[in-house]
Amino acid sequence: MRLNHRNARFFLGLLLPISVLFLTGCWSSKEIEELGLIAGTSLDLDTDITVTNQFITSETTGSGSRAGNTQGGSTQKAYKNVSETGKEVLPTVRNMLLKVDKRAFAEHSKVIVIGEEFASNFNLQQALDFFLREVELRPSSMLLIAKNRASDILETNEPTKIPAFQLVEMIKGHKRTSKILPPMTFAQLEGKLESNASFLVQAVVSDGDVKFSGAAVIEGKTKKLRGFLDEKEIEGITWITGKGQGGLVKSLDKETHQSIIYEVLSMKSKIIPKVNGDNISFNITIESEGRIGEQWVLSDKASDDEFIRKAEKTTEKSVEHLVEGVLEKLQQEYKTDVAGFGNRLRIEYPKVWEKVKNDWDELFSQVPIKCNVKITIKDYGTSGE
Repeated sequence: MRLNHRNARFFLGLLLPISVLFLTGCWSSKEIEELGLIAGTSLDLDTDITVTNQFITSETTGSGSRAGNTQGGSTQKAYKNVSETGKEVLPTVRNMLLKVDKRAFAEHSKVIVIGEEFASNFNLQQALDFFLREVELRPSSMLLIAKNRASDILETNEPTKIPAFQLVEMIKGHKRTSKILPPMTFAQLEGKLESNASFLVQAVVSDGDVKFSGAAVIEGKTKKLRGFLDEKEIEGITWITGKGQGGLVKSLDKETHQSIIYEVLSMKSKIIPKVNGDNISFNITIESEGRIGEQWVLSDKASDDEFIRKAEKTTEKSVEHLVEGVLEKLQQEYKTDVAGFGNRLRIEYPKVWEKVKNDWDELFSQVPIKCNVKITIKDYGTSGE
């Protein structure tokens, strides 16, 4: 059937009002002026729990005035931190309504920072229950552990910067250095806490400037902070797991005692469990390819085969030293497995794992571990060509 012009106009006129019903537009939208966007949150233990939310509002982002401008002798920051203290997290957050004139909106929250005292005294599965349940909080939000107070991490002397966003950019550095851990997101955190396995979380410190500083050891049984690893020990963990995407290794030439800097292009590692009766042991095989990034040995050319072989051997020794250092800390001081040895035992010897899993951290401290490192230098730049 063909429509004439009159019928066509009538049909279109009827269709347009109906189609509007399906254009939902922004029915569930919220006016930006009415919102306080939470960029990050910190948790500290004082007498009770102190929660600090970092807000970004229309005022801090320059509605009516530009953030960072000087007004009346004072500099307006690009964020506003609001703190409240209470016995539990959710009631404490709700009490912020008494001092904030914006509706808190957490869908853009990037990071939760937990203070050292808080993490040492609270089971994290209990203490973070609100954040794990909160539907507004994105699973991609990351967790950090602060040395000393967490609220200090959400402060900066640069008025145009937002500390929570800075932390997110800083964590991306794990692709270029083995001294930074990959981010621990809340999606990953929930699985870690449920597994009762020990794990690591990137540590952060503020001494005027905020910087990443090693890692926090979270004990599987108690789900509390056990202690910290320093940056070199983090490098050792990265070599054990083989999860590094970059980084540098410094070694010294035996004859001249001058520095050789090896730049990692790739690394892989395999943890091999061995079971003999009741005796458990592990072998770690590590392989890496890289380049000479810098060398101070003036008597050798970076392209000489003899120098390359020598640089490979000295780098292997340095990596072995990093691995041995962190294993000594984990086995002797913390008695905590955060490098995945228990997981490899579970996969390859499930029946043995069922027998030892409840006391694994204690048993781990007595397990012999050997390490074999193979370094291959594939590139030495243009020097000596």
